[in-house]
Amino acid sequence: MTTGDHAERFTALRPLLFTIAYEILGSATESDDVLQDSYLRWAEVDLSTVRETKSYLAQLVTRQALNALRARTRRREDYIGPWLPEPLLLDETDAAADLVLAESVSMAMLVVLETLSPDERAVFVLREVFGFDYREISTAVGKSVLSVRQIAHRARSHVRARRKRFERVDAAEIERITEQFMTAATTGDPEALLALLAPDVTFTADSGGKALAARRPVVGAEQVARYLADLFGKVESTPDLRIDAINCNNTPALAAYTGDELAGVYLIEIVDGAITDLYAIRNPDKLATLRVRRQISR
Repeated sequence: MTTGDHAERFTALRPLLFTIAYEILGSATESDDVLQDSYLRWAEVDLSTVRETKSYLAQLVTRQALNALRARTRRREDYIGPWLPEPLLLDETDAAADLVLAESVSMAMLVVLETLSPDERAVFVLREVFGFDYREISTAVGKSVLSVRQIAHRARSHVRARRKRFERVDAAEIERITEQFMTAATTGDPEALLALLAPDVTFTADSGGKALAARRPVVGAEQVARYLADLFGKVESTPDLRIDAINCNNTPALAAYTGDELAGVYLIEIVDGAITDLYAIRNPDKLATLRVRRQISR
């Protein structure tokens, strides 16, 4: 076997491996680091000992992602304000045909996954999203098969309690609501915004203390409508400020630019024809990942 054999196998599975790491970590930057480190380890492996490349590499990437997640969890205490996953810039059709994949990378799901323990998160992702068997997951997380089954049950229950299943909104309705929201927001019309928001809508902003943003979630349709009207109402009076529509995490999103600089990304969650959550990413470190379009797979 040659170095080319290692590279060929790894490259073929890279979108899947990136997706595993991203769903465990919620960070494209850290996922890139995990894949780089994993490849260095993979390059030293005797390929004649590898029975199934996909399973082997998935286990390798999971172990590295878990190490990174545990290390980050210890650092999270110093983060200023709410912490949200890094947004992922996707091709428009990347996840559209795979509803499980699309749901698994949505910002709303990633926020729920943040409430799991590292082991619960890895087990849930490998089992529920990628369909690996308990033996493979056991090797990846360093637990017995019995323990993995128990962790999987606990994680499923936790996610289902916080992420209820709804019928998926069709693409035309998503486009219509997003366009209406963009118009209402950029004209600073609180009444038009109010009509689009669910009664218990929540606006959560992540700045890491590096940009102006609400330090606590804003909850309730009237409060969120007023906040957004004030926030986006500055567009018309600020010549170098513009808003573009983009696709992040297979979710409608608005990208706010000051001149050529990306100042913030606002992701929209739509359920039953109303906006239930808005996620604002203002931390410049997290916005840096949006320079590259990503491929995801499962």
